[in-house]
Amino acid sequence: MRLITHQYIERQTGKVRTERLFADRLVNFLYSEIRESIPAVFKTLISARASSLLGFLNFDLFLSTKTGSTRQLLHSWGVDVSECLDPPEYLDTPEKLFTRKLRYWECRPMPPDPKVVISPCEARILVGSFRETSLLYVKDKFFDFQDLLGQDRAGWLEAFTQGDFAVFRLTPDKYHYNHTPVSGLVKDVYRLDGDYHSCNPTAVISLVTPYSKNTRTVTVLDTDVNGGNGVGLVAMIEVVALMVGRIEQCYSPVEYQNPRPVEPGQFVEKGRPKSLFRPGSSTVVLVFQKDRVVFDGDLLDNQRAFGVMSRFSQGFGQPLVETEVRVRSGIGSAAA
Repeated sequence: MRLITHQYIERQTGKVRTERLFADRLVNFLYSEIRESIPAVFKTLISARASSLLGFLNFDLFLSTKTGSTRQLLHSWGVDVSECLDPPEYLDTPEKLFTRKLRYWECRPMPPDPKVVISPCEARILVGSFRETSLLYVKDKFFDFQDLLGQDRAGWLEAFTQGDFAVFRLTPDKYHYNHTPVSGLVKDVYRLDGDYHSCNPTAVISLVTPYSKNTRTVTVLDTDVNGGNGVGLVAMIEVVALMVGRIEQCYSPVEYQNPRPVEPGQFVEKGRPKSLFRPGSSTVVLVFQKDRVVFDGDLLDNQRAFGVMSRFSQGFGQPLVETEVRVRSGIGSAAA
């Protein structure tokens, strides 16, 4: 498969940016040459053990050797150290850089409207719908609906049928904490085992529905409670990927203090750290019930923008341009 340019729109400026996809040639080789000619080897490489090894080789070993110091890596990634909770001298290894903390309460303010749904991470977003009549309908591109939530979760499958979704693709240079997108009562938390496919656009296009094939953690939140957002049930699905070691659940109601896993019956507040990807790039998917959320207009306009070279648009045959969003920024609100 020939490597082609991948672009997205930067929300803050409206500018079109060209993404430098990490390990792009490696991913292209795995998902074209290896996957097609040696499927058994490919299956081994997307296992948990091989994924962790590739992560070590690419992130810990390769980055340390190539850049010489994390200070150079900070500069090449454009990390604003003034936003980091720890001083620059503490961020002296790739691992510390990947797991860096932000003073999010100062540098990532949330919209004051309690009905607003926020981005759970620093990522590039695409939105869609499970309804064939919707202009946002994206049929079986990123995931199979039933596989995504789990074939044996009949109650949740019924609750989210014909709903809407948002896909957030994190890249290796980004802040890797995920935050709660809404306030609500935790109804269910469960893990679904699977593979460790790459979240690189080329891999997504080549494989089709990778996010429902990967290992993932599903958290279902009820926002129709006292103190909630009023957008119905929301499923937050944290998806592992190639070279991501694990998802660490670490909800903190105040800054990063006293982290703990979320559990059924617990009330969580919007905008708080919930989990951490270690390390690499990965994906978060939010699933909403039918007619309960309205996505922001600029995200919809950007997604259909002409003249932007998106691999998703070229691979799926319809305009699908990502918008880069900041964690805790608004992405939509409760439907009237």
